[in-house]
Amino acid sequence: MPGTVLGRSGWPPTLGQRVHWHWNYWWQAHLLDSLVDAQLREPAEDRARLINRFVTTVHRRNFGSWVNDYYDDIAWLGLALQRVRQLQLSTVDEATINQAIEAIDKRLHEGWTNDLGGGIWWRRGDSFKNTPANGPAAIFHARVGDQDRARAMTQWLTDTLVDPETGLVWDGIRADTGEVVKHIFSYCQGVYLGACLEQQWWEDAARTIRAVEQHGAPGGILPGSEGGDGGLFSAILARYLALAAKTLPKTEAETAKKLVQKSAEACWNGATQEKTGPLFSAEWARPAPNPPGKAEKDLSVQIGGWMLLEAAATL
Repeated sequence: MPGTVLGRSGWPPTLGQRVHWHWNYWWQAHLLDSLVDAQLREPAEDRARLINRFVTTVHRRNFGSWVNDYYDDIAWLGLALQRVRQLQLSTVDEATINQAIEAIDKRLHEGWTNDLGGGIWWRRGDSFKNTPANGPAAIFHARVGDQDRARAMTQWLTDTLVDPETGLVWDGIRADTGEVVKHIFSYCQGVYLGACLEQQWWEDAARTIRAVEQHGAPGGILPGSEGGDGGLFSAILARYLALAAKTLPKTEAETAKKLVQKSAEACWNGATQEKTGPLFSAEWARPAPNPPGKAEKDLSVQIGGWMLLEAAATL
């Protein structure tokens, strides 16, 4: 469609990926966030227009809607659009962004229930409440000015899903059985850290950074993934570690800085050079395979490497 642009989900792209048959909504939200990072670092008129086209295309590809059934997905797009609006980084119509943010805000509020003590569901009609949805939603609410909902959501995470022994943040809890799903993902550490920073809960933020250093970053490098959605997990953590390094009034700010910088150095040094630029490894602690592996062909993995480097560039 003329005048539109999205990131292709794979490289080299298949026919289905060329026409965006499968819609990786939240990958595209992080791609938009990375475009914002680049525009902040090195403003360019061409990129401003690109951001405009990108925002418009997301709406069109999503069949004329800004939201879907996954609360984590829409929170990520909302966060990216908040930054576009706040920083005035593109030529996109402000009324359009306002409309999008309002639609996302309304949908996120609909997800809150008193089941399990509060929080929002992972998706509409689900029985699972998790950190991947509540973390970015708390950040979104704080930045839109809804401090009461942001605090309630962050407190629910603290009371329900923070391991009292390690300080790590668990994945989620099931309403039908009460089971706490204790999987440990770098994604969860990142969004909880981000929510704490927005509330200025410095002690909780510092505890999370210590937990990541001790239990979640072998050799001081954030963990990789096997591609897919996991390709974004540690990049999300890196984004909020970089923010902590600049805002946290604690000694853990230096720890956060070191984790981001060491991971970025490993990522950059381990990349292979293709004709169009670097191709990042899915596992930052080791070089990218040549030829690229299945994971390295995922857009999520490549955005993840880009996000990490942009986070490091702010330090």
